[in-house]
Amino acid sequence: MRFQDRREAGRELAAPLVERQRRGLLADPVVLALPRGGVPVADEVAGALGAPLDVLVVRKIGAPFNREVGIGALVGEEPPVFDERALTALGLTPGRLSDRVDAERREARRREELYRGGRPPPALGGRSVVVVDDGLATGVTARAALRAVRAASPARLLLAVPVCSSQATEALAGEADEIVYVYRPPRFEAVGQWYDDFAQLTDDEVLRTLRAAHGG
Repeated sequence: MRFQDRREAGRELAAPLVERQRRGLLADPVVLALPRGGVPVADEVAGALGAPLDVLVVRKIGAPFNREVGIGALVGEEPPVFDERALTALGLTPGRLSDRVDAERREARRREELYRGGRPPPALGGRSVVVVDDGLATGVTARAALRAVRAASPARLLLAVPVCSSQATEALAGEADEIVYVYRPPRFEAVGQWYDDFAQLTDDEVLRTLRAAHGG
């Protein structure tokens, strides 16, 4: 199974979520996209649910030898969340990654200010919160996001992705009340392999989506 692009993936993902809403399992929902890639997926989901769309800025902390290899993640001013097994395997400690953590926190602040534009974050307490990304590989970024949302006391917390690895869903057991996905392939290498168009999004594209969602 492959998706044409993130919009198509979002429409596919929306179907099982709408069914849960119909059954009364998503009362007063709010959809939080993990930018950038999760934004168009989440926009389709929010539209189908009739729910507000917002963003949750999470920054991956990459390994020193390859920043694309995620060994941790952070949200706002919260302490970073690390993959302890990855740190041990690579012979790293949080202290040795302090410069990388500082850099990612600065970028998180920049994106938060840019994407939100002075708009306050949505109230999540007592609501059904659906955290959306374009895929789930290791799960370290999603873990940081889910823990940040959980701290806001939602009534129900779901992680929703079009495609995911078995490793990640097992690693995240207990972090969300439910993980909803369209496809969990038996062999998983990277999120992008399941999309025909997996081009990186720009800040401008994210802003256009958010402005449309908020009537701007």
